Amino acid sequence: MSYPEKRDSDSGRSPSDDEKDVGVEAGGFETLGHGQLPSDPDANLNAEEKAKIDRRLLRKLDLRLIPWLCLLYLISFLDRTNIGNARLAGLEKSLHITAGQYNAALSIFFVSYSLAEPLTNILLKRLRPSVFIPSIMILWGICMTCMGLTHNFHGIMAARFFLGLAEAGLFPGITYYLSCWYRRAEFGVRAAIFFSAAALSGSFGGLLAAAIQNMDGIGGKRGWSWIFILEGLATVLIGILSYWMVYDFPDEATFLSNVDRQRVIRRLKADQQSSAEHEEFRMTYFWASVKDWKTWLYAVIYMGCDGPLYAFSLFLPTIINGLGYTSVRAQLLSVPPYAAAAMLTVSIGYIADRTRQRGLCNMGVSIFGIIGFAMLLSAESPGVQYAGTFLGALGIYPCIANSIVWASNNTEGVYKRGVTLGFMIGWGNLNGVVSSNIYQAKDKPKYRTGHGVVLAYLVLFLLGGSALQYVLLKKENAKRRAGRLDHLVTGKSEKEIEALGDMRPDFIYTL
Repeated sequence: MSYPEKRDSDSGRSPSDDEKDVGVEAGGFETLGHGQLPSDPDANLNAEEKAKIDRRLLRKLDLRLIPWLCLLYLISFLDRTNIGNARLAGLEKSLHITAGQYNAALSIFFVSYSLAEPLTNILLKRLRPSVFIPSIMILWGICMTCMGLTHNFHGIMAARFFLGLAEAGLFPGITYYLSCWYRRAEFGVRAAIFFSAAALSGSFGGLLAAAIQNMDGIGGKRGWSWIFILEGLATVLIGILSYWMVYDFPDEATFLSNVDRQRVIRRLKADQQSSAEHEEFRMTYFWASVKDWKTWLYAVIYMGCDGPLYAFSLFLPTIINGLGYTSVRAQLLSVPPYAAAAMLTVSIGYIADRTRQRGLCNMGVSIFGIIGFAMLLSAESPGVQYAGTFLGALGIYPCIANSIVWASNNTEGVYKRGVTLGFMIGWGNLNGVVSSNIYQAKDKPKYRTGHGVVLAYLVLFLLGGSALQYVLLKKENAKRRAGRLDHLVTGKSEKEIEALGDMRPDFIYTL
């Protein structure tokens, strides 16, 4: 049995001669059989004219999808980490909670968040993005508002638990959603732009918290309470607007004409993406992800950057405050490291897309973080330590988006990819429980335990895991190019071969 010519997982291919051309109406995606392409509306145009139309289509997708999704993730990350800003505004003193109870309030978020994440992409696919994403936003906006109305430790714990449950579907959901719109070589920079919203939320959050805490005493509420209330109400409002601003998958997106829908689906199928197929969920897709060694090694890599991410974002204001700066000034000084991280995140996304060397990008960028936290751990000067926070941010944030795109590029199949991303991101976020408890008040102002744990995560899991994944994928590609796995498709039909997804011998992994 023969199968398509070997290809790189970041590249596309021209459709084979026997692929049929069929049209696609809105919602009629299921009518496409295996290996079929929608009819080419640009068949009579030359290559230059087709390229011009493709660029125009890509700009249309970018303008419709990316800005609003970036806003949603900015709001999401702001809402989960603003408790660090609220702490500086007097949260602990008002609620009469200890430092240990504060850390417990941080931890409970990650427990519910991580447990719910692996299943959220299945719900996203079944309920449709235009329903699922706005609904969970409204729910977590309500939870955030309730955090500002709590009066004791039990109230803040309950609100944080349900906040994690409601927020769990956004990041893995949007990452998976975008992977169903773009070719593999286009996905990295867009995921990086999307994730840079997390870094921007750090900048924006510090400025916003510095302003809102000046409302202290208004309506009988403390400044920290107003941080939660106002940001929660804004989330609810944006969630309501999202019913009209978030679109469904390409086969049902209402902003596309029938002709543009054909173009989008053709370019996905030409990239041999199963995101262009209308799969029905079966447990075999779930178990295919669970049994794949790549799923768990990607989870380790993501753990190596996500654990440090939460430690950094939750405690940066506290760390800077520990260097001797006042509460408001510490809020403001937390802004520049996030801004620098946002710029590097987008740059690495662009470089990784062009070079298709996502593993090397991870390894190179992680060095910045390792140096930065080594500076925080060993330096005595506040200026040097503050410089260390810059390098720490630069070494963490770009690796989040790059690692997720790396896993997405190397996982084929609609539901398998969704489950893999769910496990990967869920396990990474579960390490937020660790991150929430490593910066103890008794360790201030040096916080050597916290900095040491983050440094170990960066060296062992991010750098070490990326290096191991790179080596293993390179060996696997060598086997496939040498034809040593061709026996896996012997006697199988073309449909059975396609169903193997990234386990097909012709699937070449992105390094």
